[in-house]
Amino acid sequence: MEDLTAFQRDVLYIIAGLDEPHGLAIKDELEKYYDKEIHHGRLYPNLDTLVEKGLVKKGKHDNRTNSYSLAQRGHREIESRREWEAEYVSLSE
Repeated sequence: MEDLTAFQRDVLYIIAGLDEPHGLAIKDELEKYYDKEIHHGRLYPNLDTLVEKGLVKKGKHDNRTNSYSLAQRGHREIESRREWEAEYVSLSE
């Protein structure tokens, strides 16, 4: 995961938290988090990168809409990242 941008990592986390979301659902969640508009030209190339890296699987929601889900590698990378974060950040105070 160290080769991902922060935006790509956020996209990965959103996909992990939703049930096979389509691009617009991911876009909506990003816009809520960033509190600004996310352009298609930013989102879809980053989704394609995550697919190419084997972190995300791209499927068909219907004839016009793709859906996205975490690949096994994506699950492993998120788990590894959370373990690394836990070494430095303790939320139980």
